[in-house]
Amino acid sequence: MDFRFMGGSMGSVVGEKITRLIEYATNQFLPLILLFYVSILTSPTTGGVTASFGMLGDIIIAEPNAYIAFAGKRVIEQTLNKTVPDGSQVSEYLFHKGLFDPIVPRNLLKVVLSELFQLHAFFPLNQKI
Repeated sequence: MDFRFMGGSMGSVVGEKITRLIEYATNQFLPLILLFYVSILTSPTTGGVTASFGMLGDIIIAEPNAYIAFAGKRVIEQTLNKTVPDGSQVSEYLFHKGLFDPIVPRNLLKVVLSELFQLHAFFPLNQKI
């Protein structure tokens, strides 16, 4: 996948697979535990992803200067007849409002994820990734 074009696009397939997993577990009377869900918000993260899986992570990471919104500025302004302040749908502003955890540049993402997984005991601390 070329992340300069599109990265982390969830699409309907992921939602369908998770739904099927939940339905199967329910029908078979099986416990289902989904643990340690890390969500990475790239630019743009909008609409359904913002309204669902994107904001449900145990840890939510955003890229610097990422555009993150449920709806676009124009749609909000036309629907609510209110002005949306410039920069209010950018990761740095939303971070200060507590919407997600760290802002991590893409070139540091592998290191940060590795540390998070080690912290949560997914990998031994001395193992190289």
